[in-house]
Amino acid sequence: MMKHRKINQEGVLRVTMKGLKMRTVLKAVRNHSLFLIKQLLPGFIFALLCLYFYPLSLTSYPRTELHHSSHIITCISSISSGSPPLPELPSTETELSVSYQITNHSTLSGSPTEPDISLTPSTPPVIVLPHSNNNTNYSSVSESPPLLLTLSPPTELPLPLIITNNSFIPASTPSPPPTPPPSYSVKGKVYEKQCDYFNGKWVREKKGPLYNGTTCGVIKESHNCMANGRPDSEYLYWKWKPRRCHLPRFNPEAFLQLIRNKHVSFVGDSLARNQLESLICMLSTFETPKFIYRGIGWWYFPSYNATLSSYWAPFLVQGVQRQLRGPGPRHNTMHLDQVNENWAKDVGEMDFIVLAFGNWFVEVPSIYHEGDSVLGCLNLHRPNCTEIGYYVPIRKALRTALNSIIERKTVKGDGIGVIVRTFAPVHFEGSWDKGGTCSRLTPYRGKRKLGKNDAEIRRIGLEEMQKAKDKAKYFGRYFKIKALDVTKLSLMRPDGHPGAYVSPNAFSKGVTKVVHNDCTHWCLPGPIDTWNEIFMEMVKKWEQ
Repeated sequence: MMKHRKINQEGVLRVTMKGLKMRTVLKAVRNHSLFLIKQLLPGFIFALLCLYFYPLSLTSYPRTELHHSSHIITCISSISSGSPPLPELPSTETELSVSYQITNHSTLSGSPTEPDISLTPSTPPVIVLPHSNNNTNYSSVSESPPLLLTLSPPTELPLPLIITNNSFIPASTPSPPPTPPPSYSVKGKVYEKQCDYFNGKWVREKKGPLYNGTTCGVIKESHNCMANGRPDSEYLYWKWKPRRCHLPRFNPEAFLQLIRNKHVSFVGDSLARNQLESLICMLSTFETPKFIYRGIGWWYFPSYNATLSSYWAPFLVQGVQRQLRGPGPRHNTMHLDQVNENWAKDVGEMDFIVLAFGNWFVEVPSIYHEGDSVLGCLNLHRPNCTEIGYYVPIRKALRTALNSIIERKTVKGDGIGVIVRTFAPVHFEGSWDKGGTCSRLTPYRGKRKLGKNDAEIRRIGLEEMQKAKDKAKYFGRYFKIKALDVTKLSLMRPDGHPGAYVSPNAFSKGVTKVVHNDCTHWCLPGPIDTWNEIFMEMVKKWEQ
C-alpha cells in the first residue's frame, strides 16, 4: 500500500483512490478498455441528450439517472440563469489547452472507494486522463510528472460541476439557444411580435425606382404614365416606412432565389395583373423572363426554374361579366358557390397564389346565384329580386375560393402559400363614370380615415382569411395564408394613379371638357411596387 498523501491545492482536480495501486489500475484499464467503451457508450448518448434537452439558459438541470449494468450515469448541472455557457473543448490534442494532475491516495484502512473528481468554480476546468506509459511505476505523486496546462483565458464556472467516475464529459457543449424574438401576451397566451408592415407613413426617398417605362416591356400602355406624357416625377420618390420596423428595398435576385422551382400566380381582376406587371418589371432588372402563352400569360425565369402567371377571374367564382356594348346583359351574373375553373383547375401547379378582387363587386349591377336559386341582386331594382348589397357576395365568393384551394391542394399533401390582398381604395374626385378625376401630385399628409365601404371590404377579407387559416390547421405546414393588407398605405397615395395619362397624349388637342381618368389602377413604376416589397418579406418569412 502506498503512503497516504493529501494534496489540497485550490483549482486542481483531486483524485482519491483507496486501496488500489497505480499499476493495478493501469493494468485494468489496458485489459478492459474495450469493455469500458461498450459500457460508456450509453452514457455518452445520454449525456448528449441531457445537454440537448436542457439548454444552458435554464436555471438548472434536473437529475436523471440511467441504469446500465453496474454503471450509473448521472447528469447534474446547476447553472445560474443568464450565466455564460461551458467552454468548448477542442477535439484534438494539439488544440487542447487544459491542465490535469493525478493525485494517488491510499487509506490506512485499505477499503477501496470510488475515485472522486471535483471542479471548483474559481479555477479552470480540469480533465483526468490516465498515463499511457505502462512501463513506468510511479509510487507517489512526486514521482509522477505533472502536466500543468491551463485554459487561457481562465473560464469561470458559475457553480461546481460534480462528475462521478462513470460520467462522460463531451468534447463540446451545445450552444445556448437563440434569443427569442420580441413577444407580447394576451390573456396569458404569448405571441411572437411580428413586424407590422401595414401601418406607417410615406417618406421622401432620393433613390428612384428599379425600372422605368422604357426598360420594362410588360407594362400595359394604360399604366405607363411617363410614356403617356405625365410631366411630373415626384410621385416616384416616396418610400413606405412602417411605424416600428424597416421595409427593405426590393431585391430581385433574392426574390428569385426564394421562388426557385416554384410557380407564383396572381388571380383576380385587373389590379392583380397590375401588381404582377410591377413584380415582373423589378425582377427583369436581374434576369429577363421568357413569355409563354397558355391561354393566359406565363413568364418563365430559366435560371431559377421560376414561373409567374396571371389568371383573369374578377369574381374568383363562376360568373359572366356585364356588357356595356352589344347585345349582352348590362349586369354581372355570379354563382357564389362555384369556383371559377379557369384558375382553379391549375391550383395543383401553383406554390403561391395572390388573390386580388373586389372592384367588380362595388356598385356594379349584379345578380347573385347560390345553388339553383337566386340569392339576391345589386342595383337592379327588380320586383322579384331582393337587393342585398355587395358585402355578402364578396364574403361568399372569397370563402368559396379559399375552400377550393384547401380541398384541391392541401388534402393531397401538397403545400401552398395563399396571399389575400385586401381592397385597394380608388381616388376619384367625383363619380368614376361621370368624369371623376385624380390630379393630386403628392401623397396625403397626416392621418386619413378609411371610407365606410373600403373599411368593410377590408374587414371581410381579413376575417375570411382568418377563418380559412383556422379551417386548414389540420393540414399543418401544407397550408399557409396571410393577408397583404395594402388598404391603408394605398389610401395615402392619390398621386400614384394614371389619372388623365391613362392614354398617350391625353392633352394633345388641348384641355377638353371631359378627359377620361383612371384613378383605380397604378402607374408603373409607382406605389404598387411597395406591395411587392411587402410580398417579398412575407414569402421570405415563410421560406425561413
